[in-house]
Amino acid sequence: MRDIDAGAAIRHLSANDPVMGRIIATVGRFAMRPDSEDPFRSLARAIIFQQLSGKAAGTIYDRFVALFDLGGASGAVRRTDPAWSPLGQAFPPPTAVLAMDEEKMRGAGLSRQKTASIRSLAGHFASGELGSEQFDSWEDEEIIAHLTRVRGIGRWTAEMFLIFHLHRPDVLPVNDVGINRAIMKQYGLVAMPAPEDVRAIGSPWRPWATVACWYLWRTEDVRLLTPQA
Repeated sequence: MRDIDAGAAIRHLSANDPVMGRIIATVGRFAMRPDSEDPFRSLARAIIFQQLSGKAAGTIYDRFVALFDLGGASGAVRRTDPAWSPLGQAFPPPTAVLAMDEEKMRGAGLSRQKTASIRSLAGHFASGELGSEQFDSWEDEEIIAHLTRVRGIGRWTAEMFLIFHLHRPDVLPVNDVGINRAIMKQYGLVAMPAPEDVRAIGSPWRPWATVACWYLWRTEDVRLLTPQA
Protein backbone atom coordinates (compact mmCIF):
# COMPACT_ATOMS: atom_id res chain seq x y z
CA MET A 1 0.00 0.00 0.00
CA ARG A 2 1.32 3.44 -0.92
CA ASP A 3 0.51 6.65 0.88
CA ILE A 4 -1.05 9.56 -0.98
CA ASP A 5 0.46 12.95 -0.20
CA ALA A 6 -2.82 14.85 -0.10
CA GLY A 7 -1.17 18.24 0.28
CA ALA A 8 1.05 17.78 -2.76
CA ALA A 9 -1.88 16.39 -4.76
CA ILE A 10 -4.19 19.30 -3.94
CA ARG A 11 -1.52 21.88 -4.74
CA HIS A 12 -0.82 20.24 -8.08
CA LEU A 13 -4.46 19.84 -9.06
CA SER A 14 -5.41 23.37 -8.05
CA ALA A 15 -2.48 24.87 -9.93
CA ASN A 16 -2.97 22.88 -13.12
CA ASP A 17 -6.77 22.72 -13.52
CA PRO A 18 -8.98 25.69 -12.52
CA VAL A 19 -12.14 23.57 -12.62
CA MET A 20 -10.61 20.99 -10.30
CA GLY A 21 -9.36 23.80 -8.08
CA ARG A 22 -12.92 25.09 -7.72
CA ILE A 23 -14.18 21.60 -6.92
CA ILE A 24 -11.50 21.10 -4.27
CA ALA A 25 -12.29 24.47 -2.68
CA THR A 26 -15.97 23.54 -2.45
CA VAL A 27 -15.64 19.92 -1.33
CA GLY A 28 -12.87 20.56 1.18
CA ARG A 29 -10.45 18.15 2.79
CA PHE A 30 -9.37 14.98 0.98
CA ALA A 31 -10.61 12.19 3.24
CA MET A 32 -10.31 8.94 1.31
CA ARG A 33 -8.87 6.12 3.35
CA PRO A 34 -7.83 2.73 1.96
CA ASP A 35 -9.71 -0.30 3.22
CA SER A 36 -7.61 -2.54 5.46
CA GLU A 37 -9.18 -5.82 4.43
CA ASP A 38 -7.19 -8.80 3.26
CA PRO A 39 -6.85 -8.44 -0.55
CA PHE A 40 -8.54 -11.78 -1.23
CA ARG A 41 -11.52 -10.78 0.84
CA SER A 42 -11.69 -7.33 -0.74
CA LEU A 43 -11.75 -8.77 -4.27
CA ALA A 44 -14.16 -11.58 -3.38
CA ARG A 45 -16.54 -9.04 -1.88
CA ALA A 46 -16.26 -6.94 -5.03
CA ILE A 47 -17.33 -9.95 -7.10
CA ILE A 48 -20.27 -10.72 -4.81
CA PHE A 49 -21.49 -7.11 -4.96
CA GLN A 50 -21.27 -6.81 -8.76
CA GLN A 51 -24.56 -5.70 -10.36
CA LEU A 52 -26.57 -6.07 -7.13
CA SER A 53 -28.11 -3.62 -4.70
CA GLY A 54 -26.18 -3.20 -1.48
CA LYS A 55 -28.87 -4.91 0.61
CA ALA A 56 -29.19 -7.96 -1.64
CA ALA A 57 -25.44 -8.32 -2.01
CA GLY A 58 -24.94 -7.95 1.74
CA THR A 59 -27.38 -10.78 2.42
CA ILE A 60 -25.61 -13.07 -0.04
CA TYR A 61 -22.23 -12.08 1.42
CA ASP A 62 -23.40 -13.02 4.92
CA ARG A 63 -24.80 -16.34 3.73
CA PHE A 64 -21.59 -17.14 1.88
CA VAL A 65 -19.41 -16.42 4.93
CA ALA A 66 -21.77 -18.47 7.13
CA LEU A 67 -21.00 -21.57 5.04
CA PHE A 68 -17.56 -21.79 6.61
CA ASP A 69 -16.44 -22.84 10.08
CA LEU A 70 -14.78 -19.65 11.27
CA GLY A 71 -14.99 -20.25 14.98
CA GLY A 72 -18.33 -18.48 15.26
CA ALA A 73 -16.82 -15.12 14.38
CA SER A 74 -18.71 -14.80 11.12
CA GLY A 75 -22.07 -14.93 12.86
CA ALA A 76 -21.21 -12.87 15.91
CA VAL A 77 -22.54 -9.64 14.43
CA ARG A 78 -24.87 -9.59 11.45
CA ARG A 79 -24.91 -6.97 8.72
CA THR A 80 -28.33 -5.79 9.93
CA ASP A 81 -26.89 -5.04 13.39
CA PRO A 82 -25.82 -1.39 13.83
CA ALA A 83 -22.53 -2.68 15.27
CA TRP A 84 -21.73 -4.67 12.13
CA SER A 85 -18.44 -3.82 10.44
CA PRO A 86 -16.89 -5.64 7.47
CA LEU A 87 -13.51 -5.34 9.17
CA GLY A 88 -14.80 -7.20 12.22
CA GLN A 89 -16.25 -10.14 10.36
CA ALA A 90 -14.12 -13.22 9.63
CA PHE A 91 -13.71 -14.42 6.06
CA PRO A 92 -12.67 -17.82 4.67
CA PRO A 93 -9.16 -18.21 3.22
CA PRO A 94 -8.70 -19.19 -0.45
CA THR A 95 -8.05 -22.85 0.37
CA ALA A 96 -11.34 -23.12 2.25
CA VAL A 97 -13.23 -21.56 -0.65
CA LEU A 98 -11.68 -24.07 -3.07
CA ALA A 99 -12.71 -26.93 -0.76
CA MET A 100 -16.31 -25.72 -0.42
CA ASP A 101 -18.97 -27.54 -2.44
CA GLU A 102 -20.07 -25.41 -5.39
CA GLU A 103 -23.74 -26.21 -4.89
CA LYS A 104 -23.56 -24.97 -1.31
CA MET A 105 -22.07 -21.73 -2.59
CA ARG A 106 -24.91 -21.40 -5.05
CA GLY A 107 -27.34 -22.19 -2.27
CA ALA A 108 -26.06 -19.10 -0.46
CA GLY A 109 -27.37 -17.04 -3.36
CA LEU A 110 -24.34 -16.82 -5.61
CA SER A 111 -25.01 -17.21 -9.31
CA ARG A 112 -23.19 -19.92 -11.22
CA GLN A 113 -20.99 -17.23 -12.79
CA LYS A 114 -20.08 -15.61 -9.46
CA THR A 115 -19.39 -19.00 -7.91
CA ALA A 116 -16.96 -19.73 -10.72
CA SER A 117 -15.43 -16.26 -10.37
CA ILE A 118 -14.81 -16.56 -6.63
CA ARG A 119 -13.31 -20.01 -7.09
CA SER A 120 -11.08 -18.65 -9.85
CA LEU A 121 -9.96 -15.85 -7.56
CA ALA A 122 -9.28 -18.33 -4.75
CA GLY A 123 -7.20 -20.45 -7.10
CA HIS A 124 -5.02 -17.50 -8.07
CA PHE A 125 -4.41 -16.63 -4.42
CA ALA A 126 -3.89 -20.23 -3.27
CA SER A 127 -1.31 -20.81 -6.02
CA GLY A 128 0.64 -17.73 -5.00
CA GLU A 129 0.04 -15.93 -8.27
CA LEU A 130 -1.77 -13.16 -6.38
CA GLY A 131 -1.04 -11.85 -2.91
CA SER A 132 -0.04 -8.83 -0.86
CA GLU A 133 3.66 -9.12 -1.70
CA GLN A 134 2.97 -9.08 -5.41
CA PHE A 135 0.57 -6.15 -5.13
CA ASP A 136 3.18 -4.17 -3.19
CA SER A 137 5.84 -4.75 -5.85
CA TRP A 138 3.83 -4.49 -9.09
CA GLU A 139 3.05 -1.30 -10.95
CA ASP A 140 -0.58 -0.40 -11.63
CA GLU A 141 -0.82 -1.90 -15.11
CA GLU A 142 0.85 -5.11 -13.94
CA ILE A 143 -1.77 -5.48 -11.23
CA ILE A 144 -4.57 -4.85 -13.72
CA ALA A 145 -3.10 -7.41 -16.12
CA HIS A 146 -2.90 -10.08 -13.41
CA LEU A 147 -6.32 -9.36 -11.90
CA THR A 148 -8.12 -9.42 -15.23
CA ARG A 149 -6.90 -12.98 -15.74
CA VAL A 150 -9.30 -13.93 -12.96
CA ARG A 151 -12.71 -14.90 -14.21
CA GLY A 152 -15.24 -12.17 -13.46
CA ILE A 153 -12.76 -9.36 -12.82
CA GLY A 154 -12.58 -6.66 -15.47
CA ARG A 155 -10.50 -3.54 -15.72
CA TRP A 156 -12.96 -1.38 -13.75
CA THR A 157 -12.96 -3.76 -10.76
CA ALA A 158 -9.17 -3.86 -10.87
CA GLU A 159 -9.01 -0.07 -10.95
CA MET A 160 -11.32 0.22 -7.94
CA PHE A 161 -9.01 -2.21 -6.11
CA LEU A 162 -6.04 0.00 -6.98
CA ILE A 163 -7.83 3.09 -5.69
CA PHE A 164 -9.62 1.90 -2.56
CA HIS A 165 -7.51 -1.05 -1.41
CA LEU A 166 -3.99 -0.21 -2.55
CA HIS A 167 -4.43 3.59 -2.45
CA ARG A 168 -2.48 4.06 -5.67
CA PRO A 169 -2.27 7.80 -6.41
CA ASP A 170 -2.59 7.98 -10.19
CA VAL A 171 -5.52 5.84 -11.33
CA LEU A 172 -7.99 7.21 -13.89
CA PRO A 173 -10.94 4.85 -14.55
CA VAL A 174 -12.06 6.29 -17.88
CA ASN A 175 -15.16 4.08 -18.07
CA ASP A 176 -16.51 4.85 -14.60
CA VAL A 177 -20.04 6.21 -14.95
CA GLY A 178 -19.80 8.43 -11.88
CA ILE A 179 -16.54 10.00 -13.05
CA ASN A 180 -17.88 10.57 -16.54
CA ARG A 181 -21.13 12.10 -15.27
CA ALA A 182 -19.23 14.44 -12.96
CA ILE A 183 -16.87 15.49 -15.76
CA MET A 184 -19.81 16.21 -18.04
CA LYS A 185 -21.45 18.43 -15.41
CA GLN A 186 -18.41 20.19 -14.01
CA TYR A 187 -16.60 20.75 -17.31
CA GLY A 188 -19.70 21.90 -19.18
CA LEU A 189 -19.93 19.08 -21.72
CA VAL A 190 -23.14 18.43 -23.65
CA ALA A 191 -22.75 14.64 -23.46
CA MET A 192 -20.95 12.00 -21.46
CA PRO A 193 -17.24 12.07 -22.40
CA ALA A 194 -15.63 9.28 -24.39
CA PRO A 195 -12.59 7.55 -22.84
CA GLU A 196 -10.19 9.63 -24.92
CA ASP A 197 -11.92 12.80 -23.70
CA VAL A 198 -11.54 11.69 -20.09
CA ARG A 199 -7.84 11.06 -20.67
CA ALA A 200 -7.41 14.50 -22.25
CA ILE A 201 -9.29 16.32 -19.49
CA GLY A 202 -7.44 14.28 -16.87
CA SER A 203 -3.98 14.83 -18.32
CA PRO A 204 -3.25 17.82 -16.03
CA TRP A 205 -4.16 15.71 -13.01
CA ARG A 206 -1.19 13.38 -13.40
CA PRO A 207 0.37 12.04 -11.20
CA TRP A 208 -2.59 12.52 -8.83
CA ALA A 209 -5.54 11.27 -10.89
CA THR A 210 -6.88 9.20 -7.99
CA VAL A 211 -7.31 12.32 -5.89
CA ALA A 212 -9.05 14.12 -8.75
CA CYS A 213 -11.41 11.17 -9.16
CA TRP A 214 -12.27 11.19 -5.47
CA TYR A 215 -13.19 14.86 -5.70
CA LEU A 216 -15.30 14.22 -8.81
CA TRP A 217 -17.20 11.45 -7.03
CA ARG A 218 -17.76 13.80 -4.11
CA THR A 219 -19.39 16.47 -6.30
CA GLU A 220 -22.59 14.42 -6.27
CA ASP A 221 -22.54 14.12 -2.49
CA VAL A 222 -22.11 17.82 -1.78
CA ARG A 223 -24.50 18.95 -4.55
CA LEU A 224 -21.81 21.09 -6.12
CA LEU A 225 -23.40 23.61 -8.44
CA THR A 226 -22.82 23.06 -12.12
CA PRO A 227 -21.02 26.07 -13.59
CA GLN A 228 -23.17 28.21 -15.86
CA ALA A 229 -22.21 28.73 -19.49
